[in-house]
Amino acid sequence: MDLNSASTIVLQVLTQATSQDTAVLKPAEEQLKQWETQPGFYSVLLNIFTNHTLDVNVRWLAVLYFKNGIDRYWRRVAPHALSEEEKTTLRAGLIANFNEPVNQIATQISVLIAKVARVDCPRQWPELIPTLLESVKVQDDLRQHRALLTFYHVTKTLASKRLAADRKLFYDLASGIYSFACSLWNHHTDTFLQQACRGDEAAATNSLERTLLSLKVLRKLTVHGFVEPHRSAEVMVSRSIRAENVCRDRLEKTIILFTKVLLDFLDQHPFSFTSLIQRSLEFAVSYVFTEAGEGVVFERFIVQCMNLIKMIVKNYAYKPSKYIEDSSPETIEAHKIKTAFFTYPTLMEICRRLVTHYFLLTEEELTMWEEDPEGFTVEETGGDSWKYSLRPCTEVLFIDIFHEYNQTLTPVLLEMVHSLQGTTNMEDTSAILIKDAVYNAVGLAAYELFDSVDFDQWFKNQLLAELQVSHNRYKPIRRRVIWLIGQWISVKFKSDLRPMLYEAIRNLLQDQDLVSCAMCIIFLNGFLPVDDFEFRTDQFLPYLESMFTLLFQLLQEVTECDTKMHVLHVLSCVNERVNVQIFFTDSKNLYPFLLPVIQLSTDVSQPPHVYLLEDGLELWLVTLENSPCLTPELLRIFQNMSALLELSSENLKNCFKIINAYIFLSSTEFLQMYAVDLCRSFCELLKDITTEGQVQALKVVENVLKVNPVLGPQMFQPLLPSVFKGIIDGERYPMLMSTYLGVMGRVLLQNTSFFSLLLNQMACELGQELDQILGNIIEMWVDRMDNITQPERRKLSALALLSLLPSLNGVIQDKFCGIIHVTLEGLYDVMTEDPETGTYKDCMLMSHFEEPKVTEDEEPPTEQDKRKKMVTVQVHYRIIYSLLGIVMFL
Repeated sequence: MDLNSASTIVLQVLTQATSQDTAVLKPAEEQLKQWETQPGFYSVLLNIFTNHTLDVNVRWLAVLYFKNGIDRYWRRVAPHALSEEEKTTLRAGLIANFNEPVNQIATQISVLIAKVARVDCPRQWPELIPTLLESVKVQDDLRQHRALLTFYHVTKTLASKRLAADRKLFYDLASGIYSFACSLWNHHTDTFLQQACRGDEAAATNSLERTLLSLKVLRKLTVHGFVEPHRSAEVMVSRSIRAENVCRDRLEKTIILFTKVLLDFLDQHPFSFTSLIQRSLEFAVSYVFTEAGEGVVFERFIVQCMNLIKMIVKNYAYKPSKYIEDSSPETIEAHKIKTAFFTYPTLMEICRRLVTHYFLLTEEELTMWEEDPEGFTVEETGGDSWKYSLRPCTEVLFIDIFHEYNQTLTPVLLEMVHSLQGTTNMEDTSAILIKDAVYNAVGLAAYELFDSVDFDQWFKNQLLAELQVSHNRYKPIRRRVIWLIGQWISVKFKSDLRPMLYEAIRNLLQDQDLVSCAMCIIFLNGFLPVDDFEFRTDQFLPYLESMFTLLFQLLQEVTECDTKMHVLHVLSCVNERVNVQIFFTDSKNLYPFLLPVIQLSTDVSQPPHVYLLEDGLELWLVTLENSPCLTPELLRIFQNMSALLELSSENLKNCFKIINAYIFLSSTEFLQMYAVDLCRSFCELLKDITTEGQVQALKVVENVLKVNPVLGPQMFQPLLPSVFKGIIDGERYPMLMSTYLGVMGRVLLQNTSFFSLLLNQMACELGQELDQILGNIIEMWVDRMDNITQPERRKLSALALLSLLPSLNGVIQDKFCGIIHVTLEGLYDVMTEDPETGTYKDCMLMSHFEEPKVTEDEEPPTEQDKRKKMVTVQVHYRIIYSLLGIVMFL
């Protein structure tokens, strides 16, 4: 079939593949998939997407299929690889005409040419770069732009290759075309400026697009094309291009791109950048920290300039070692340039303008504070936001400069602080914002100011009073002061002052301003974790109940999930910190506000659960572990558990712990209400979770059998056959097999009649004789006894097998020797020597049931610890009773 006929057929199928009707679409996609490996298919696609008379959607799809095929079949070693003959034809066709009229398709063609270049250029495709260089010179606007677009994508792709041989090829390429790329950028820049001055906006816009593309090429060549580059360029900010001009947006993008060149160049080649340090600092400081930039600069440009200053200040390549003679000449030279530039007047001006200009809350921020306080609070300021956002960028620059030049800047900042003593006039909004900014600076520089600020005295004499000013206009100071204390509390803050701080926080949590309340939450999140060794529970207790109430009220008021998550995390931290004091027998007094929190955060039908679930589960668990009894309210919130188990998420472990807590708290009442649903959930869960998850789930079942040996097996009967089969089939995973035997051992030892019923059920289901099933069980149990590593489980299995011996069943009698052998081994493993008498005794034998004494370093046992102890005692007595029959038999 010739190319034209094939093109007609493929065109028809591509047209069907753009259909919205799935009945037409699906067969077409299947057909195209089959053609992917057929010789000539990509030549047909090239023929279709370069035909400008065809439907745009069809051409777009053809380009995408071609691009995907490059990834799969272009390399020679790929399965169904394209032939060298076809690839030669395709390469020639791709660069035959740079005349694609549709921007989106032109971009895709440029990208796929770059993909081919990554594999073939320059060895198999030596004509690509020369063709592009010639094409970007043509006078036709469309062809020039498309060639330049392709030139950029090819350069970008080749620059990204990291193998040594590929880097060498790119160095060679860069050295050969760098001058041309510079001249190309200069030409388009000059053309743009001339057209902008003439007021020809349409032409200027087109020229600026070419300026941007050529600068992108130049950026890749400059940063990645030289081992030791020593070239520089100039950035232009034209005052004549006003904000409303259509060129303004693209001009700003061009300027930002140039700053990216400088930043990348500095990052990759710091010593090659040395000759540019002085000019870069002069340029950046002049536009950002003097009147020269007023009315000219824009936010993203300010961020880039600040990042440039920061990278020069912090660059380790420019910092000499302690002993100057050990430093390289390049480092010493760069350090001298920095030292000569950052004089006292320059540093003072940078510091003052950072604080009194860039740190000030803007009109937009104040408006957001009023209209969306939660959004204002959760605004992203962490991570890498300093690279892109103005406020975090200014703060990071301040921290780095203050750290580098703290001896010079400390007196400057302290003088600013001293000028702000006392309460600020409520009517003077400007003074309030200045104080907020200065306090921000003192918080950011806390570690540097350690020896220069008596923070304890400042807190008592100034800051505490400012926290108590309730005027609405003073809320920026209240918010900032609590943040400031949070910055200093791990640096310098006497423990004796904390009660005054708790009092202030409690008052702020009642503040009508949600932003101030939220700042208290952020403070508490950083203050309450267990690694704060200065925290004293006795100091916090007097404020505990009122804070809990206020926090819960706040949880109900806020709407943002992020804010709810912070509040709930604080509640969990409080629990963890002071659970010994607030729980135990009096913990039920906290249920009116604890249980609604748990209910909300663990209800998967409520959107906030996505953020609150982890902390909600921890709060639920701690509440149960310290509860003296099972209340109707506690029982009711377990309705959330079935949906949580269906999630099968990373929170499953905590869900199992919660179920265990209910089992130990009141097994009969709990199981009567929820056993059916719980058994159903576990049966489904065991089909989908990992082996480790199955072990954890079956341990819960074992606890049910341990606590309630009569009711438990009946309620979980649907689940037990899978355990039975797992034992008969000889489960390969030792830990899971050990758990199976533990569950079955509980049933056999504590509820023999139910074990017999289960044995009969399994014989019917498997269609085997009862004795055959019993024999298989005993044989597998004896054989896999070594899978059981925990002493408690080994002893349980030994006793369970021994409990079979009084039976006159012939199968059991046949297995007598095996049972005795593994039983003796198991019991021997739990024997330890008494150092006083030299005799051996069972290490798991409970000789008395007195409460163990708790040392000062240990926390008293929780209510659940006591319940587990009691269950162990009860099980102990049951086993002793069941063993009497065995003893009589022996």
